[in-house]
Amino acid sequence: MTIIIDPQASGIAGNMLIGAFVDLGADENKLKEIMESSAEEFGKINVEFSKVSKHGIKSTFCHVEMLEHTHSISFKDFISKIEKLDLETNVKTTSVNIFKRIAEAEAKIHGKDLSEVHFHEVGASDAVADVIGSVYAYYSLGFDAQKVIGLPIAVGGGQIKTDHGTIPVPVPAVVEIMKDANMVGGPVDSELATPTGCAIYMELCDEIRKFIPMIKPENAGYGAGSKDFDHPNILRIIESPDITESDEIDVIETNIDHLTGEEIGYLFDVLLDAGASDVSITPIIMKKNRQGSLLKVISRKENRETILNSIFKETGSLGIRITPNIHRGVSKREFEVETFNINDKDYEVTFKTGYVNGEIISRRPEYEDLKRIAQDCGLALKDVKELIR
Repeated sequence: MTIIIDPQASGIAGNMLIGAFVDLGADENKLKEIMESSAEEFGKINVEFSKVSKHGIKSTFCHVEMLEHTHSISFKDFISKIEKLDLETNVKTTSVNIFKRIAEAEAKIHGKDLSEVHFHEVGASDAVADVIGSVYAYYSLGFDAQKVIGLPIAVGGGQIKTDHGTIPVPVPAVVEIMKDANMVGGPVDSELATPTGCAIYMELCDEIRKFIPMIKPENAGYGAGSKDFDHPNILRIIESPDITESDEIDVIETNIDHLTGEEIGYLFDVLLDAGASDVSITPIIMKKNRQGSLLKVISRKENRETILNSIFKETGSLGIRITPNIHRGVSKREFEVETFNINDKDYEVTFKTGYVNGEIISRRPEYEDLKRIAQDCGLALKDVKELIR
């Protein structure tokens, strides 16, 4: 299962996440109990869930009402109270991580140590409810066992008034929390992404992507925001039973015309050991009608320098072409081991099975297993392939 958090339309806030989780089946009565009891240490609140329509899209609205306000609290004392709550360890640990993200952002912005940070808005009881409610719902739905992908967050625009005066949107804390993630301004002159919502998003997401990958949607939940705009003010979470992966690769090429067959074979092994995903040689005609070969290597970005150094060293090439960040579609792969009896002896064979949207597109035995059986039995490779079909 793959979970996609989609805040592209109207940003993200803690109560929007909770609303979307409830829309996907989280128990709203249990959430109300957990949120109110957890926040009580920081100030009483009241939580209500309702179904609303945001420009024709039915969604769940989680309304958190603060019944009393408390003074600011140091980060150390704040975390101490969270850790004493009667909650499962995983819920408390993840919640603490989220608040730490917020505190670290505040510390950097104000030029303070973490120990000097005092929570104001973040320490309020409604934020405690938002974080713990989101995390509890996430675990209750079993999403911790799934891959969670986050899409770009619409952060809004304009300016807002705070205790520190009028500041631009997105606020500095959001910018700091969202480092290494994707966000985009607009589509309205209003704050759409809260520090609390962004911190939850960054903690729960396993990966941040620009676009939705190839999926087969199974279910979708919608969490409503409190404001009304000319567009649906909603956060969407999509469930998909399968995913066709994509990644970014480098295609590295160079022409060679002076290596022997043995040297090219050795080069193959060197490049694969250096992290190449694939290596190929294509016969070509070079200038002055010289016969040569085109060496093409497919590699992940993190292996680029090792691959380049290996090519320079082994070929003496004076120039290597790199085409970076090519998007490659990758089917989901699973490996299964089956046992076959050949000539009264059992052999294990590993099969690689490829899936796209839950459908099998290929199922092939691993070559090294077939080679081992052929050598052990004295059979031709093609005969072994026939025996294990």
